[in-house]
Amino acid sequence: MATHPTTQMHASPQRCPWCGNDPLYQQYHHQEWGVPTYDDATLFEFLLLEGAQAGLSWITILKKRENYRSAFDGFDANKIASYSEKKIVSLKGDAGIVRNELKIRAAVNNARCYLQLCDDEGSLSQFLWGFVGGSPIQNQWQRHEQIPASTPLSDIISKAMRKRGFKFFGTTICYAYMQAVGMVNDHLVDCPNYATCAKISLAKKK
Repeated sequence: MATHPTTQMHASPQRCPWCGNDPLYQQYHHQEWGVPTYDDATLFEFLLLEGAQAGLSWITILKKRENYRSAFDGFDANKIASYSEKKIVSLKGDAGIVRNELKIRAAVNNARCYLQLCDDEGSLSQFLWGFVGGSPIQNQWQRHEQIPASTPLSDIISKAMRKRGFKFFGTTICYAYMQAVGMVNDHLVDCPNYATCAKISLAKKK
């Protein structure tokens, strides 16, 4: 998982329940989910993967993640943005990814929108993190059932992204994205990773 934060988090039996007993899901929870991410390459990777996840479970996409990395040229936005019709047709035949033509075309479209956004705003990171003042929102959920599927803020960000042409980025996908890249800390408060992510956020402020 080359492009993700290297911050190590400690596995613990006291963890958010959604990762269950799947080792891949647990690793993702312990090492990536909720870690404040400011690197544009990583933010773009998650943008592509979250779009692919629409209507599916996240573990399905995690299991295909390395296939996506290979199929989509290491998540290189410049290369993806220049994909030809022939390349798109070949991706539709790739059993290692979700072979949904709309999602594949959306990935190409979103790469182009991403590059335009970077030209306009400086970076995707600056644009997205500007909605939260540069620092994650520290929620304090006690139970998994309290965590929303979307929020008024995800409505706003989703609308802003779709106005710029991004596809497969509705408010629910947007909020899942915000959770993944650490714009919100949605680990349960008794999960060890909650404090770890909060400390990373505090360190960023200094």
